[in-house]
Amino acid sequence: MAIWLTKDSKVIVQGMTGSEGSKHTRRMLAAGTNVVGGVNPRKAGQKVDFDGTELPVFASVADAMAETGADVSVIFVPPQFTKAAVVEAIDAAIPLAVVITEGVPVHDTAAFWAYNLAQGERTRIIGPNCPGIASPGASNAGIIPADITGAGRIGLVSKSGTLTYQMMYELRDIGFSTCVGIGGDPIIGTTHIDALKAFEADPETDAIVMIGEIGGDAEERAAEFIKGNVTKPVVGYIAGFTAPPGKTMGHAGAIISGSAGTAEAKQAALEAVGVKVGKTPTETAKLMREIMSGS
Repeated sequence: MAIWLTKDSKVIVQGMTGSEGSKHTRRMLAAGTNVVGGVNPRKAGQKVDFDGTELPVFASVADAMAETGADVSVIFVPPQFTKAAVVEAIDAAIPLAVVITEGVPVHDTAAFWAYNLAQGERTRIIGPNCPGIASPGASNAGIIPADITGAGRIGLVSKSGTLTYQMMYELRDIGFSTCVGIGGDPIIGTTHIDALKAFEADPETDAIVMIGEIGGDAEERAAEFIKGNVTKPVVGYIAGFTAPPGKTMGHAGAIISGSAGTAEAKQAALEAVGVKVGKTPTETAKLMREIMSGS
């Protein structure tokens, strides 16, 4: 099993005909993802060839879902158009929208997230400014490299795209059920807690890696959730232990206010609820190896 993205998922790409959308559609297809079409109202009715696979272009998400049965949209549109693209996906009630775009104005993210809440949260939003979601050996929706790890029984949730890739590579011989890059913007759709809840419920995920970073209180809130709701072993890594005081580091969400949001504070909160925290990605991977080997 996997969470949210499986071998049966049918994926469409909003912005498939653009440079980034086209490049990553080709990569998703090569990874075995069941991409069934794209959305661009100006090119509706056309077909695009991806190394022998022809994909239709639809005028809207609703049209694409009606014709293909799509249940996942990956959004590769410029920041100024992202809000409209996500609202369109929400209006169509697609179950999963993965927003890859970087540089989306925070007020736009706040607006489409509030809109999703008002519609009953029929759509799970991952991102924005994220690498996407990958269930190795099954499907890959986004920009996560498909060849750096195999299928296994570890769940991974991470704010950082590059650290997602590194952890996948570090534990490639053990493998992952699903890897979720949630993004590091101040406002995001899916949180650490959402992923922890899903991994806890997944019978084929045995342990969880959670990667956070300095700034905000998401990791502290996740620690509180773990305390009362997660029975599976969790290891953590907080990016930013070596960040110089007063320096702006990392994502837009990596803002420290006083003593809140520091790597040390997050480590303390996680360790207080039994989470083992590594000081480096390699040390974190070693902690997970010990758990998976039973040592």
